[in-house]
Amino acid sequence: MKSVERPIYYFNRAGIENTDAVVQIVHNRLKEGDIRSVVVASSRGETGLKFARAMGKETNLVVVSSQPGLSAPGVWNFNETILNELESIGCKVVRHTHLLSGLERSVSTKFSGVSRFEFLAEALKCLFGVGIKVAVEVAIMAADSGAIPIDKTIAVGGTSSSKGKGADCAVVAWPAHSNNFFDFRVLEILAKPFRRDLES
Repeated sequence: MKSVERPIYYFNRAGIENTDAVVQIVHNRLKEGDIRSVVVASSRGETGLKFARAMGKETNLVVVSSQPGLSAPGVWNFNETILNELESIGCKVVRHTHLLSGLERSVSTKFSGVSRFEFLAEALKCLFGVGIKVAVEVAIMAADSGAIPIDKTIAVGGTSSSKGKGADCAVVAWPAHSNNFFDFRVLEILAKPFRRDLES
């Protein structure tokens, strides 16, 4: 039987304190040479910048942010100074509606109930944690934006807490576009938390 042994790093708790370790884990995996793109979830840019400074000139680094209007109409929460630095490094920054909520959340908020997308998001969170759900989501958002090819990609997500937002999960994935969601494949889990108590 042919098999490959690879490490999975588990953190005792979810949250921002794992960000630096995830940067190193992703960088080490990237050095194996079979992956050309890294996608990082980053609402305001701080997490994306950590990855960009470590590996932005070595790979197609894509930082995926929420769309303008998430917190207030017309407002994009991304830090403009960080945006300029990311672009100077050569990174792509994608603003995109959250794949697994977006328009359907406005319908369920107004009329109650739950949409199929929100059900899918909750299933991913319950099974694997918020960070893995986010990693899957941003990889598809990056693919839909044309920022990555449909090819082996590292996707990074994280968990919000009172301490802030950061990275605590990373996967190697075969991405898909949103209209082909069920073609998406998680090929490797690189890192994730054991515990889910900080997740919202």
